[in-house]
Amino acid sequence: MEDYAAKMEAKSLTELHQYVSGYAQYRDDAVLAALAELRRRGQPAPEEDALRPGLETAVAQQRVEYDAAEVVRRREAPFDPETADGPELFSPGTIVLFSLMFSMVAGGVLLGINLFRLRRTQALAGLAAFIIGCLLAGGYALKWAAAAANPTALLLVPVVVNVVALAAFFLWFWPRYVGPEPYRSRSWLLPFLLFMALVLVLRSFLPMLKDNKGNPIVPGSAPAAPGPPAVSTKSV
Repeated sequence: MEDYAAKMEAKSLTELHQYVSGYAQYRDDAVLAALAELRRRGQPAPEEDALRPGLETAVAQQRVEYDAAEVVRRREAPFDPETADGPELFSPGTIVLFSLMFSMVAGGVLLGINLFRLRRTQALAGLAAFIIGCLLAGGYALKWAAAAANPTALLLVPVVVNVVALAAFFLWFWPRYVGPEPYRSRSWLLPFLLFMALVLVLRSFLPMLKDNKGNPIVPGSAPAAPGPPAVSTKSV
């Protein structure tokens, strides 16, 4: 609402008295500001005692209506993270994108940064425990699929883990600990570069990880070493 008090400070006494005498032509809050300015200058208007109660009631009602209309306007306005007020957070779209491009761990890290910025420490601890649980469950499932020589399961396990994690992110963690709070969308470029660098580093080190038999721990991460040439045992 307009700040009439500041406007009235620049008005002359004649102009202020015009607001009071012709109060029906002006906004109620403007007339109240004129009365207050006259009193501040030591020349209160004779009509003040008669006008003030009705004006204050009308202004209070107008403020209630204005606040209610503002709430409705904000509720119905399309949400734009780029222009919204509030802390800088990674948007749900960014979290989904990172979860699909890298893994649910990447999406969980971004969500965890959001919770940290909002000072939701207990929620952050719960998120970390959930991600660790997903990794353990996924690891055991992959181990079982590999032992059973089930290639379909090997492909489906990471997908299922990602879907379960995303469902938990946006059906549990986001509604409970972030909620409808306005926020500004945080840039995803730096996390993207960091995760890409991490992926490249991991891919370069995976072939070096071998079990006690000298085989790569991650299947397909290193080509099989050619065996020694066969030695003929045929007797002469």
